[in-house]
Amino acid sequence: MTTEPAARVAAADWAAVADELDAHGCALTPRLLSPAECRELAARYDRAELFRTTVDMARHRFGSGQYRYFTHDGLPGPVRDLRAALYPHLLAIARTWAGRLGRPAPWPDTLDEWLELCHRAGQSKSAQILLRYGQGDWNALHRDVFGEMIFPLQVVIGLDEPGRDYTGGEFLLVEQRPRAQSRGTSTVLAQGHGLVFTTRERPVKSARGWSAGPVRHGVSTVRSGHRHALGLVFHEA
Repeated sequence: MTTEPAARVAAADWAAVADELDAHGCALTPRLLSPAECRELAARYDRAELFRTTVDMARHRFGSGQYRYFTHDGLPGPVRDLRAALYPHLLAIARTWAGRLGRPAPWPDTLDEWLELCHRAGQSKSAQILLRYGQGDWNALHRDVFGEMIFPLQVVIGLDEPGRDYTGGEFLLVEQRPRAQSRGTSTVLAQGHGLVFTTRERPVKSARGWSAGPVRHGVSTVRSGHRHALGLVFHEA
């Protein structure tokens, strides 16, 4: 039987998502979580037993704000289902990108198989993130790379309503272009909608063929309110 998360994922126009990723390194999806599910997820932030660690961004000079990594058991079932449903669609794009860059595509057909390979390589910690920003908080440009086993795409889902629950806090993507100045993209995350984006780099077409364009992501300063987000990473830490 098709689960509700899987049905929502299937409703996305994945050809259009792939085109947007090729053009900009990120692409919005339709609503993946309902408002009620978003509120319930954001409320879980205060349940410390669900998380393996908490990171204070200012302490580590990552920006300002806080995020927590779920334990494997603490990740809610619907979110686990959502991640598994997203993987096959993202896998097709990942394999296309690897082919363009002339690189191996080590990712198997299912998420469980890929995570098992991560565990065998010593990357066994959950990398699923719940983030909380308050007024004045921000996230420095970075990449979510935890070892040699890397999946080239990830998804962030907004859990609050921009303009009502918070202002500012746009998702930022900065691409280093070959022999040119960097290009930035700013995206407002509607509640429950996802943004697919590249983990580390994306293929960039040039007169000489394909090359890898390095990409980093972050969050602009939250001007007011509180902003929560769910980060789905498809490799382990």
